[in-house]
Amino acid sequence: MRLLHALALSLALPLPHAFAEDLPKPEAPFAGVAADTREKSTPAFPDAVKAPKGAPNVILILLDDVGFAASSTFGGAAATPELDKLASQGVRYNQFHTTAICSPTRAALLTGRNHHQTGFGNLVPAGYPAYNLIWKKETASIAQVLRLNGYSTVAFGKWHNTPVWEISPAGPFDHWPTGLGFEYFYGFMAGETSQWEPQLYRNTVAVEPTKTPAQGYHFTSDIVDDAVKWLHNHESVAPEKPFFLYLATGATHAPHHVPQEWIDKYKGQFDQGWDKLREENFARQKALGVIPANAELTPRPEGLPAWDSLSPDQKKLYAHQMEVYSAFLSHTDHEVGRLLKTLDEEGRAKDTLVLYIVGDNGGSAEGGLNGSDANLGVFQGANTDVAFQLQHLSDLGSPLYDNHYAAGWSWATTTPFQWMKQIASHFGGTRNPLVVSWPGHVAQSQAIRSQFGHVNDIAPTIYAAAGVAFPDKVEGVAQTPLEGKSLLPSFTDPQIKSAHTEQYFEIFGNRAIYKDGWVAGARRYRPWEMFTDITKVFRGGFENDKWELYHVEEDFSQAHDLAEKNPEKLAELKAEFDKEARRNGVYPLVPIPEKDKLPLASVGKTHFVFYDGVDRLPAQALPDIGARSHRITAIIDNSDGKAEGVIIADGGRHGGFSLYVKDGRLIYVSNLFGQTLERVVGAPLPKGKSTVVYTFDVDFSLKETAKGLISAALIAKARPGQARLSVNGEEVASEHLSAFGGFNAIGTETLDIGKDLGSPVSPDYQTPFAFTGKIEKVELDLK
Repeated sequence: MRLLHALALSLALPLPHAFAEDLPKPEAPFAGVAADTREKSTPAFPDAVKAPKGAPNVILILLDDVGFAASSTFGGAAATPELDKLASQGVRYNQFHTTAICSPTRAALLTGRNHHQTGFGNLVPAGYPAYNLIWKKETASIAQVLRLNGYSTVAFGKWHNTPVWEISPAGPFDHWPTGLGFEYFYGFMAGETSQWEPQLYRNTVAVEPTKTPAQGYHFTSDIVDDAVKWLHNHESVAPEKPFFLYLATGATHAPHHVPQEWIDKYKGQFDQGWDKLREENFARQKALGVIPANAELTPRPEGLPAWDSLSPDQKKLYAHQMEVYSAFLSHTDHEVGRLLKTLDEEGRAKDTLVLYIVGDNGGSAEGGLNGSDANLGVFQGANTDVAFQLQHLSDLGSPLYDNHYAAGWSWATTTPFQWMKQIASHFGGTRNPLVVSWPGHVAQSQAIRSQFGHVNDIAPTIYAAAGVAFPDKVEGVAQTPLEGKSLLPSFTDPQIKSAHTEQYFEIFGNRAIYKDGWVAGARRYRPWEMFTDITKVFRGGFENDKWELYHVEEDFSQAHDLAEKNPEKLAELKAEFDKEARRNGVYPLVPIPEKDKLPLASVGKTHFVFYDGVDRLPAQALPDIGARSHRITAIIDNSDGKAEGVIIADGGRHGGFSLYVKDGRLIYVSNLFGQTLERVVGAPLPKGKSTVVYTFDVDFSLKETAKGLISAALIAKARPGQARLSVNGEEVASEHLSAFGGFNAIGTETLDIGKDLGSPVSPDYQTPFAFTGKIEKVELDLK
């Protein structure tokens, strides 16, 4: 406290309150007089809660799937001039850490606790408190605490921390951003979405993009536009009130969607391949000083091919994938720069603390060894062959493909470390750049900070900067203590020792413990295998995992495994991990998700009724028809004999199904991850009222067409079967489908009645292709 007091005096920082308070704060006593007559009475209104004097505005920025060495600010090949500019005004942290994967990082970031404590131990829900993906009331968010201390609070972009079964028009909404302290939210509610045709929410209401891709729409530009508008409104109405603005881009998570003019800037820049790029990144990092002079470049992991071993076609495809990715990151940097420029234009930059985290984990190897243009479709056996992908090379980055780069690039973008996203045992999965700017409050005598940090340090840092005491209770609920440590002292003292001296890591059983300059960790699988063989992720045998040991105080990149040389230290750290795991609820490791036990509204139901106008129903609110026999019955009215349009559609161009009328005929289309489209075309639709029925009967006698998938606990395999169309009881078409999966590769695509929102399931029409007749109802029955 004495150190903080000295810092506060020297930098004019607001001081935290001496004692924690419960939130919300009690209303102040009535300051007027309420007497028996109006003449004797004096009116008075209660004062609104105000933030501490001098409390700064706070902008917290989080990018997605960006490795330590992706940006030029930290030695990468992707130009990020706006991030460079911000770093020149502040400091860069080169030993800052995430959890190694998406939702857990965000939960730890926004609460200041460990991810298991918040309920986000992993990405897939399992029936244990640390893994059920239900935000704990005992772990209030930064937004909740700041709002109750007089801040305005807003969030833009990606939100991946609401239970999937609560993302529906029926809610409940207490785990949505607006239920967790944010007064305003605009973005999407999933792990990924199309950057060209996203499924958006404003607060808790589904909304559509204001433009089409052809008209120049892009999600990153859209959320920055909305954030700039919000800042202008706030500055006009309440300039004296500080704000907390959280911007979480969908970039650079797959799909790698970016305007073509940005891709063109990188033509030919990655023909040297990932081995050479990693060497180039390493040299730039040394020159910038973002890694120490004695840091070593770690070797390529087993299973990743050497660039020189590849065929010309492989090199052509892979190099262009990296051109697209780098363009995506540069475009994102440009858009974030527009937001920061607004602070300068409004004269608020000097009053604003900016914390910019460059990635929620390391580079992503989830594209597999070849990369993919139907990335999540790999779960069901999407074609990732190089020759196939080369057929549409020039369209990568466009709305047409759910594209991801080859795993070798994820390794290159995590230079100089081993491994990448998901691998919480190594810094390639957990080490991400942090840039901090706060004019007048951050000493720039040494622009690099090397204190050990973690995303759970951000909340206590913000509270200290704002002069806000962390509460004992929020809304009557006793709070779990903060796990993170404030980085505030390091803003002005480059040499101050790290306050964060111990931290565990665990994702999918990949686990580690950091303590006092040492790291022990165990890796379980190669992350590029996740989509093709999930059994490697969920296998048991944890007692047989091989642990490694690194003295990272001297070995920055984890280049030298000391496990055999120092077994005593390894045993000590393994015991420490076990202690922390038990304290934080980490066990059991990698619990198996049981889909039929999730509290989904559709679980146990076989009959569903939808009415005209119903739209934007997400997959989790719907019956699971994946590879199941089912029947769709629609009562429609073609009164003038000219009706056309969509009757029911689920999904989009990257996967789903649609029943529609085109050129007078009833048509059903099955779209399997955008690569296999099969149609059932019926006779002309009669004039007047009709009952149309589509049935699909799975053929279990034939071999499944999807390869490498998974487990029914996660998603059903695509299967062949017989599809039939009938009108008013008379069969009008019958076709054999080679594979029906009922799977939306872009998981945010939705079910719509009377239209097809988002991207079109069928290339036969353009969205929304609204039905011009009348729909009484649509029934769906599972057999």
